[in-house]
Amino acid sequence: MHNEPPDQAAGTAVAGPHSATAAPLGQEPEPLAGGLKQRHLTMLGLGGVIGAGLFVGSGAGIAVAGPGIVVSYLLAGALAMCVMRMLGEMSAAMPASGAFSVHAERALGRWAGFTVGWLYWFLLVVVLAVEATGAATIAHGWVPSVPQWTWVLIFMVVFTGVNLAAVRNFGEFEFWFAALKVAAIVLFLVLGLLAIFGMLPDTDPVGLTNLTGHGGFLPHGWEGVVSGVLAVVFAFGGLEVVTIAAAESDDPARSVARAVRSAVYRILFFYVGSMLVIVTVLPWTAQRAGLSPYVKVLDSVGVPSAGTIMNIVVFVALLSALNANLYGSSRMVFSLAERGEAPKALLKVDRGGVPRRAVLASVAFGFVSVLLNLEWPDTVFLYMLNAVGAVLLFVWALIAVSQLRLRRRIEREAPERLVLKMWAFPWLTWAALAGMAAVLGLMLTDDGARPQVLWSAGAAAFVLVCAGVRELVERRAG
Repeated sequence: MHNEPPDQAAGTAVAGPHSATAAPLGQEPEPLAGGLKQRHLTMLGLGGVIGAGLFVGSGAGIAVAGPGIVVSYLLAGALAMCVMRMLGEMSAAMPASGAFSVHAERALGRWAGFTVGWLYWFLLVVVLAVEATGAATIAHGWVPSVPQWTWVLIFMVVFTGVNLAAVRNFGEFEFWFAALKVAAIVLFLVLGLLAIFGMLPDTDPVGLTNLTGHGGFLPHGWEGVVSGVLAVVFAFGGLEVVTIAAAESDDPARSVARAVRSAVYRILFFYVGSMLVIVTVLPWTAQRAGLSPYVKVLDSVGVPSAGTIMNIVVFVALLSALNANLYGSSRMVFSLAERGEAPKALLKVDRGGVPRRAVLASVAFGFVSVLLNLEWPDTVFLYMLNAVGAVLLFVWALIAVSQLRLRRRIEREAPERLVLKMWAFPWLTWAALAGMAAVLGLMLTDDGARPQVLWSAGAAAFVLVCAGVRELVERRAG
């Protein structure tokens, strides 16, 4: 991308607007500094979607689907894998800090890049509040003498500092966070398998009793499986950050291709494998929404202090997501500014290639979201949370449509850049779009999920109107 002359007084450089669309397939160099290694991206791809939604939220899915939750995770995971593959294809061919926002702009026009970019930024800074508050709640339980708001402040300050430093610091934090989460799941799978086969002290083989008893494998029929999909599909959110981060790696095209290849199957293995162990070791009727099924399984196999261990894992998962979301939101708003879709003041990067103003803007709004969550969790913040409830599906849909448009273009203009290809193109892309439409339709029929779709649709409509007004004003001014 084309930069303006450095600002000597501030020691910063300013990237030029609209640079994301300056060339057909975006091979301009990024103004952001490199520094992320292959191992950083690989672990970010693995750990990006392993969060509290899996460790705690999966209990709600098991409660409605029974052992059929395994099928629910297979369906939701297959959809997420398709999205990740599509993202990997476009990001390997056209790496950019705005990732799918840039891809949407090149495929569909400025309105699409503006819309998906701002919606995703809003999603991240709102969810950031949930993660910061959740981590603070756990920390307050450990050290009650420190108020919850103090823990929130500590976390926000620490991770703002991490994101204001060189990008490799973010990479190192996420590498070790993801490593701990992956290690926890692997250990859980090993213990679960040993318990199933009766190889732990004082245990007998479990067999398949819990899969076939208590109402059978599908105690609530396929309706329960569908309800399980609604309960777990959003747990796969977060996989997008690896394609944003790829632009700051030493070799973006190869790095993102390798990260996606190594992540898609392992993610599905971790999720589906975990659920299969949980519903095999214990009856599904033992699970409750809001309680970690992992804790129940570890307790049942005699692991001491299972609750404390899982609390630590969930705590790390929340901090990891907080760190990744702050990073992703700052790079997304920087990319928007780069293309003239956000204030130009956010374009400045320091000598180390870090977009400090973009980081501070994202953390500032994130901090406002945290305050709203602490003060008005059931009113103002609830409306904000509902407004982003279905945004992830809107973003995924635009990713799929962008991939449909750009794949043909890349094949025509630069086929050598297709180092990673979407499976069974275009049929599987269309199938993924149909799956997203089905999930949205099911959410509209669910009393609990319907407000999320409606509020999210309202938020999307608002951003679309803003995009239309901007284009109209620019046309008249030109």
